Amino acid sequence: MWKTHPKALPYLFLSEMWERFGYYLMIGIFTLYLKDVQTGFAMTEKEAADLYGTYIALVFLTPFIGGLVADRYLGYRKSIIIGGILMSAGYFMMGIHSITMLYVAMTFVIVGNGFFKPNISTLLGNFYNEEKFKEKKDEGYNIFYMGINLGATICNFFGAVLYNAYGWSWAFAAAGVGMLIGVMVFMLGTKHYVGKDEKKGVQEGDMPFWKIVAFILVPSVVFGVIGWMLKGVASDANPDSYIFGSDSTDAFIFACIPVIFFYGSLYFKAKEQDKRPIGALLAIFAVVILFWAVFKLNGSALTTWADRYTDRELTGVSESVFSGLKLSKEVEFKKDSIELYDENFRLQKENGIVQKEVNYPLYFRNVAENKKPAEGSKISLWATNLSQSINPFWVIVLTPLVVAFFTFLRNRQKEPSTPTKIAFGLLISALSVLVMVAAVKMGDNGTQKVSVWWLVANYGVITIGELFLSPMGLSIVSKLSPANITSLMMGGWFLATSIGNKLSGVLASMWDTYENKADFFWVNFGLLLFATLLMFALLKQLNKVMKEKGIN
Repeated sequence: MWKTHPKALPYLFLSEMWERFGYYLMIGIFTLYLKDVQTGFAMTEKEAADLYGTYIALVFLTPFIGGLVADRYLGYRKSIIIGGILMSAGYFMMGIHSITMLYVAMTFVIVGNGFFKPNISTLLGNFYNEEKFKEKKDEGYNIFYMGINLGATICNFFGAVLYNAYGWSWAFAAAGVGMLIGVMVFMLGTKHYVGKDEKKGVQEGDMPFWKIVAFILVPSVVFGVIGWMLKGVASDANPDSYIFGSDSTDAFIFACIPVIFFYGSLYFKAKEQDKRPIGALLAIFAVVILFWAVFKLNGSALTTWADRYTDRELTGVSESVFSGLKLSKEVEFKKDSIELYDENFRLQKENGIVQKEVNYPLYFRNVAENKKPAEGSKISLWATNLSQSINPFWVIVLTPLVVAFFTFLRNRQKEPSTPTKIAFGLLISALSVLVMVAAVKMGDNGTQKVSVWWLVANYGVITIGELFLSPMGLSIVSKLSPANITSLMMGGWFLATSIGNKLSGVLASMWDTYENKADFFWVNFGLLLFATLLMFALLKQLNKVMKEKGIN
């Protein structure tokens, strides 16, 4: 397989695999760590979801700037190495139990990801621009994408073993080690990158970097500070007088205003022949925000579902296997004792002071009385973060099937256009939420635990939606963008992803406010259904633009 591809591919594949190993290991335990009362930061569901949403939003904002810096000043190789080292340092620092250090660590990862993520993909693409590799480009990116999801699948098993056996700091350290391995593998392939990672400098028609700083970055920072400081009207429901739910949400939404204004101005200032393609891309960006808002609940609300509402008890052979691999944890049931296991405290806050309500075993609270173990006996539970491996597992399994499906249609001249694929991706994603509505009904609104197969089914369906939408989004940006602003429009895709990620945190932060958990998922279904209907309404115009450009 490798012989028909550039010699750099195995090094880039393994580098990306280890980078994703570190990132998804960290994401898999992030909110669990924040909410841990005894050895974490004792955050409420709302606080943890809000911080998680802000974090993953900023992670997807920095690739735009990192890509531009690499293109014009540093080159891809240097940028990738710098980004990998920054991310590794951030993961190691997360293991230091200090809220200040946590924010510093997050900053390192956010900046590092900006340098790493866009540039390793761009470097790979440069090899496939050669005539002898052009026809292998899609296959090369599929192999590369497999590396991403292979790393994302295996990492949670390492994370579970380490935090169960040794604590959170060891799990974060493993993420840091994984990232360092990725950097070392990348450096081993240096001789194969010659001629493909040279910086391009500023090209004719490129927006000067100082203008990007002056008209995008600086206004965003100023607006963000205003959003943080500005207060709304206090009420019983909103005693802190937040405008959009929290200081970080207020700041993020305000910071996005000048960026959104800037992208809108690109349309009005564009040449007549470029207006329709730019308008089409901006419409798609707006629609896919809602996809990412629901999809990124995997690290917040769906992790909570796996933790509290999913039957994680192991018995028989599975118990022996998981226990032997340290992928599970024994918990003791003591109904009337305050000396209960780690998760036995419900976290409450009064006037900012953490309160622990005892005799409230989070896992056992929704186990039927006739299914609860005997007083003082122990049961084995598989680690919650293992649920984060379900989505990347489905990506590995389903990608060849989806590719084969579209190849089958293409050979019969029936392949749908890229916008049509995105529209159906949104529809399929909406249907995945109905699986969780059914799961809530089966669990009698959380009063009983349900099988993990509900999560497996939910992730399976939304992964099909992801494969219809995510690769297609990057493809359509490259197809429709005017040549002189391709980087800027790719930044627009990342901006839409970033806003969606933040909205995901906002949605998850409201989890505890829904007495009927089905209503939470109905809201998500409504958002995706709205996005689906909007996309289908735009489809005729979008397909027309595609035909005008002579592409599908």
